[in-house]
Amino acid sequence: MSDGRDASENSRIRQATAADASTIVHFVRELAKFEREPLSSVKLDEQTVLEQAFGDTQRFEVLIAEAGGQPVGMALFFENYSTWAARPGIWIEELFVEEDFRGQGLGRQLVEAVVDIARSRGCGRVELAVLDWNPATDFYRHHGFEELDEWRTYRLPLKP
Repeated sequence: MSDGRDASENSRIRQATAADASTIVHFVRELAKFEREPLSSVKLDEQTVLEQAFGDTQRFEVLIAEAGGQPVGMALFFENYSTWAARPGIWIEELFVEEDFRGQGLGRQLVEAVVDIARSRGCGRVELAVLDWNPATDFYRHHGFEELDEWRTYRLPLKP
């Protein structure tokens, strides 16, 4: 369980590999549970991860947080683009740390790793969305993310 320690001495952040496909799916499903969504809403499967994260056309990237050599969290992200800044950005689609490992610095390490990648690529910003009831809102503000009150998110679901 979390005891407020920083897990940095026995943890690491690494790029995911194709061998992590089932772990990535597991983390996405766990995040859906946390967000009170039915598991049936998660369409991601191992084959899709292999094709879209590690195939010819990479749609997203994943960083894995390990503690004691075991995967315990991830950041799933992709590049976007700002015409006003005329620079790419990074959108963090999923940030997840297993409940027993929260509060130990792994989320911070994942965010810092994504920010480092964004800087190395010349990106102008890192963005994400979080549910208003999620206690992580304080975490994001603490790490410099600004809440954009004037923006509203709209979604047009497209049928396959």
